Amino acid sequence: MALAGSAALLSLHARPLHAQGADPGDAAVSELAAVAALKPGQYVWYPDRSPEGFVAIIVSLPDQRCYVYRNGVRIGVSTCSTGRAGHETPVGVFTILQKDVDHHSSLYDDAPMPYAERLTWSGVALHAGGLPGYPSSHGCVHLPMAFSKLLFGITHFGTPVIIADAHSQPADVLHPGLVLPADASTAIKTEAPKDDTPAAVQAAAQMAAENAVSMVVSGADKQLTVLKNGAVALTAAVTIRDSGTPLGNVVYVLKKVAGEVAWTAIGFEGNGAGQGKAAGAIDRITVAPQANQQLAQLLVPGSTLFVTDLPADPATRTDKDFVVLSQAMS
Repeated sequence: MALAGSAALLSLHARPLHAQGADPGDAAVSELAAVAALKPGQYVWYPDRSPEGFVAIIVSLPDQRCYVYRNGVRIGVSTCSTGRAGHETPVGVFTILQKDVDHHSSLYDDAPMPYAERLTWSGVALHAGGLPGYPSSHGCVHLPMAFSKLLFGITHFGTPVIIADAHSQPADVLHPGLVLPADASTAIKTEAPKDDTPAAVQAAAQMAAENAVSMVVSGADKQLTVLKNGAVALTAAVTIRDSGTPLGNVVYVLKKVAGEVAWTAIGFEGNGAGQGKAAGAIDRITVAPQANQQLAQLLVPGSTLFVTDLPADPATRTDKDFVVLSQAMS
């Protein structure tokens, strides 16, 4: 994706970041090249590209990068350090369970974990930590201190975090698929806060995030499972068209922009399953009309849908977490 407008939108600790030897005004300087050139401890941050909306985070294990999207628009990228051999960071789909500015490890000699955002109750979290340029942690995702603080300020409980072997760029899916009726924009109610101060907007976003549901459609189980606040709120059988063709792994985040509701989709590789096709996966899945009506009552912007070929029974989840598809987790 080419850089839109001035290359000064890319900032590294508030300084412009440009590809080495390139003219900063040259439209051919690509954002991807700039991101690839980041050195350990560096990051880029451009929140004005998408000032409002729900956040999704992708941690790429091969790239050792953390990508931050808001309403499907990338607003930040940071170098990171994930788990070293014997302490590998699990691959899967997680949600932020707890946040603590001044957290300390209960497992590793009270080690400081500033701006910790817990992903599993077993101890995996995003937090500020060492960044040698390669996987070095005990399983957590280490980030630069300043980036951790920025990220901490825009996430909520329930923010989806995808840890992947490889991933696609987010893509909007205009077709509603199985879980949105044709009149989705009217079926899914959201009210703008009466008070538009930053504190009120933040509080409204937090409330919306807490009401969001996490869903998984498993091709292996032929089942939809809906989780709310860690508990199963709905299960339903699904029918998958062309069932002999893999669905792949796709995460969909429901967003609402200018009164319109749509899915933002991200395909990713993990645990032996490949990236799914954003529109293709959701369009192949149907549920009974009664289940779809129940689901429409639960959906709010910020809700997450995970489509996968892999099993998604309770054995593949950690307690109170969203689905974690990692053979290393019990």
